[in-house]
Amino acid sequence: MVGTKTGQRIDPFASFKFHVEIGDILEAFFTECSGLNMSTELFEYKEGGLNDYSHKFPGPTIYSNITLKRGFALSNELYKWYQEMSESLAQGKGLSMKSVTITLYSTASKNDSMRWTLHDAFPVKWIGPTFNTEQAAVAIESIEFAHHGITLT
Repeated sequence: MVGTKTGQRIDPFASFKFHVEIGDILEAFFTECSGLNMSTELFEYKEGGLNDYSHKFPGPTIYSNITLKRGFALSNELYKWYQEMSESLAQGKGLSMKSVTITLYSTASKNDSMRWTLHDAFPVKWIGPTFNTEQAAVAIESIEFAHHGITLT
């Protein structure tokens, strides 16, 4: 790919070299990240006497939940975060929201990166590993969380 202003070659980022920071949780070894989506709802208005088309207006922006997967490890910080949130809600307390930053690095340089910051994230689903004695697969843990917006830098 060639840059439109500089004429220099710009290689796209590889999707395998990324790092995740979750508030004060020091766990960043994830094998998969999915759900970096946002979409805008449409409000459609059909005007009387106008049969050629209907008016479309933008509504609120909706952010998809993010799912992170990793090989199961001895650390249980992600599970603790989910459990704390669940217990806080049961006691009528507020959510334990955290900022989540997903950084994608260039294969050429550690300085070149794209960074998605998810605001006020909180866990909504935790999935522990599946065990199967007939397979020699890695035990995978995943956590899904909702958030209140994305900033791309």
